[in-house]
Amino acid sequence: MTYLVNENCIKCKYTDCVEVCPVDCFYEGENMLVINPEECIDCGVCEPECPVDAIISDAEDENEKWLKINTEFSDLWPNITLKKDPPADAEKYESVEDKYNKFFSKTPGR
Repeated sequence: MTYLVNENCIKCKYTDCVEVCPVDCFYEGENMLVINPEECIDCGVCEPECPVDAIISDAEDENEKWLKINTEFSDLWPNITLKKDPPADAEKYESVEDKYNKFFSKTPGR
C-alpha cells in the first residue's frame, strides 16, 4: 500500500505533509502536490497533516485515477522537501468540487 494525493490538494497546496515525510517522496506542481508511489514507505505520517484531506491510501483509489496521476507527475515535477506558504486564496478553494477538471495544471512547481 502507498499514499497518494487527490484533487482536494488542487489550488490549496498546503505543504504540511512535506515537512513530516521521512523519505521526501512529494513532488510539486504549479497548483498541487503528488507522491511518488515507488518512494512512499507507507508510514502514514503525512495523512493527518493535510488540512483538506487530500492524502488517501491507494486502497481508497477505486479506479486508480490518482495512482496514475501521482506516478506520472512525480516523474515530471521537482521534488519538494520543505514546507512553503500555501497560495493566498487557498481557503477559497477548499470546498470546491471537481477541481481536477476545472483547475488541474500539468505545469511543474518552482
